[in-house]
Amino acid sequence: MTDAFLIDKRQVRRSFERAAASYDQVAVLQRAVADRMAERLQFIKHQPTRILDAGCGTGYARPLLQGHYADARLISLDLALGMLRVARGVRPWWQKMLPGNFAAGAYVCGDLEALPLQSGCVDMLWSSLALQWCNDLDLTFRGMRRVLAPNGLLMFSTFGPDTLRELRNAFSQIDGYSHVSRFQDMHDIGDALMRAGFADPVMDVEHFTLTYDTASSLMRDLKALGAHNATQGRRQGLAGKGAWKRMESEYEKLRQDGKLPATYEVIYGHAWAPNQLPDGRQVVQMPSPRQRGR
Repeated sequence: MTDAFLIDKRQVRRSFERAAASYDQVAVLQRAVADRMAERLQFIKHQPTRILDAGCGTGYARPLLQGHYADARLISLDLALGMLRVARGVRPWWQKMLPGNFAAGAYVCGDLEALPLQSGCVDMLWSSLALQWCNDLDLTFRGMRRVLAPNGLLMFSTFGPDTLRELRNAFSQIDGYSHVSRFQDMHDIGDALMRAGFADPVMDVEHFTLTYDTASSLMRDLKALGAHNATQGRRQGLAGKGAWKRMESEYEKLRQDGKLPATYEVIYGHAWAPNQLPDGRQVVQMPSPRQRGR
């Protein structure tokens, strides 16, 4: 990734701090993706007792996860303290009746690329639409692998390279600045998982198309999500009216049935942290001869 497309983490934190109050009003896609991830849990045989929600945002996934794993303790982590403050209020009603921190779980302000947690402290790591804010996937996955206990499950979603392609192409006609993040390809993500020591990765892709009345309404939603441009190569200051009009004119060429499309490519994946011996060798279970012959 070139320097222009590196993510400015301070800008990401500021954006999500400002968006904490408005996020849930516009997070339609984010909720849909989390729901789809939760549906997949019924097909995965795993019973974690400690779960990390990495990049928890306003906490939408908390009741989804605790609906599947009622006895598990959940750690909610986000880069923005404002998001965590909102997330603390998102709990099933019955948990609010319980005393103390056990009911509330734990809330940690931290970065996915430098998880401030002990090694092997969770049995499952869930991360929905947060990896796209990481600059170094190898570093990120190694950190996730470190905090997972042996045989722990990593389950994630992130955006792929087709995301916001219409907006990216429209902005490319007006100047040389980076206006939209670049997103990792599914195959590059799979390779990074393997380099980090994860086993049996499973990945697939789904495309969503949201529609808007104007390009400005799309930009307002992105700002309300905290998801507007945080690349280091972004324009410092506002674009002029002429440049903005040229971008809108380019985007207008895509109008269909009275609406402007915004494509999102969502990559889903899960993988396992295999058991590991003290000398670093990994234990991989193989079926018995009788099982292989069935």
